[in-house]
Amino acid sequence: MTGPAGQTDARRRCGWAGSTPDYIDYHDNEWGRPVRDDKGLFERLTLEAFQSGLSWLTILRKRENFRTAFAGFEIAAVAAFTADDRARLLADAGIVRNRAKIDAAISNARAALDVEAGLAELIWSFAPEAGPAPATLADIPAQTAESQALSKELKRRGFVFVGPVTAYALMQATGIVDDHVKDCWVREGV
Repeated sequence: MTGPAGQTDARRRCGWAGSTPDYIDYHDNEWGRPVRDDKGLFERLTLEAFQSGLSWLTILRKRENFRTAFAGFEIAAVAAFTADDRARLLADAGIVRNRAKIDAAISNARAALDVEAGLAELIWSFAPEAGPAPATLADIPAQTAESQALSKELKRRGFVFVGPVTAYALMQATGIVDDHVKDCWVREGV
């Protein structure tokens, strides 16, 4: 594989991870690693919703801007956003300026505050039993019965932009499922 700046890197990675240094760093250091705190899960949920219909690379490259714009993804702070905050976000060229996705982030923060056991407890309750490692990217589904159930429960609780594909991407990103392919160094190294 080729690593950042064309340097040879002997590590075997999931096929999607080798195209840019941003993807390599995300893959090697974050994707599929367990996230078990409410704030971390709210950040990932928000970013996955913003990614819908866009390249994940776009979101990765704007991530620090998202963190600044959304108060570090502090759930209570985002839940308290006002019409002025919404206008500020719509004018912020550092993030994806999509009205529906901005509104979803604010609505989801408000819904997350109402999850008595906490967002992490709710989301992790849909973790499936560990299965065999996927051999190739073609073996990785876009959604599963668990992501469909998670999506349904989140929607029931007032969350939006949380379809089963987004829910599965969240599960992958936060280590609820391990979709690193069987010969990926991350799977072998963990």
